[in-house]
Amino acid sequence: MKKIILLIGLASSLSCYSQGDSLQPPYKRFPTLPPLKILLTDSSSFFTKKDFKKNSNVMIMLFNPDCDHCQHETEELIKNIDDFKNIQVVMATMMPFNMMKAFYEKYELTKYNNIVVGQDQNFFLIPFYSVRNLPFLAFYNKKGDFISILEGSVPIKNALAEFQK
Repeated sequence: MKKIILLIGLASSLSCYSQGDSLQPPYKRFPTLPPLKILLTDSSSFFTKKDFKKNSNVMIMLFNPDCDHCQHETEELIKNIDDFKNIQVVMATMMPFNMMKAFYEKYELTKYNNIVVGQDQNFFLIPFYSVRNLPFLAFYNKKGDFISILEGSVPIKNALAEFQK
């Protein structure tokens, strides 16, 4: 009888442990670059995990083209682009393609070869990161390991500081 009670207790404690882990957002359970697939502005090619630059820090920015805070964050990024020359910036939105394309053209993002802009057609990134606020920034080191996230408007210098962690 004691063995049965011990087994039940062990099983329930293991069950609680595994449930707690599954409640964590995927980016915490899988702390490497996400297996994303975003449609690029040419409307025919995709950016995927294999396209991340090797040995480069990465900042993933989720944005809404109509969001004032996202627009401001993009303007600050452009003003400080020299500070980001060794950082690959991947900007993704879930909004319609035409809105994303207009945003891309408005900010002339084609001029920056370290910035990739695309549409998350499969709505993968919002639940992957459990996003609550935009803009949303996720940071990865040169090995592709997760560093941290920032949500909402943040000074661009704070974003750069994340790579020092």
